[in-house]
Amino acid sequence: MDNMKKDEPQDKEPDELAESLDDLFCSISTMIKSELQGTNNQLELLEKMNVRVAEEYKGFGDLASGLRVFVEQLKCKSGSFNEYVEQIDNIEKQVTEFEAVVSMLDKYVALLESRVQYVYLPKIHHPNQQ
Repeated sequence: MDNMKKDEPQDKEPDELAESLDDLFCSISTMIKSELQGTNNQLELLEKMNVRVAEEYKGFGDLASGLRVFVEQLKCKSGSFNEYVEQIDNIEKQVTEFEAVVSMLDKYVALLESRVQYVYLPKIHHPNQQ
């Protein structure tokens, strides 16, 4: 019987060791599952973010396409205004030339007025001076 008592503690030790190893492996397994679940959650979030960004960029693409059409329409409309812009530029040039002529005529009229005053005013004020 003495022999049996010595065997019992040895049997208990492997059971405790086996339980400890089992707990260790279960803990490691749980840890790895948690890590994988965390990674999976991150990948799902990334997928949702990618879908959201793709939708937003699709909206930008639609907006850019609409703007391109709008710019083309504006180019067509502005092309029809080029004729009027040229006419306005010509009128502006003619007005500038006309202003120069008016200024020259104004100076000439002022000169004539001063000559007329010089010739006729002394005779009107002093008729005896002839």
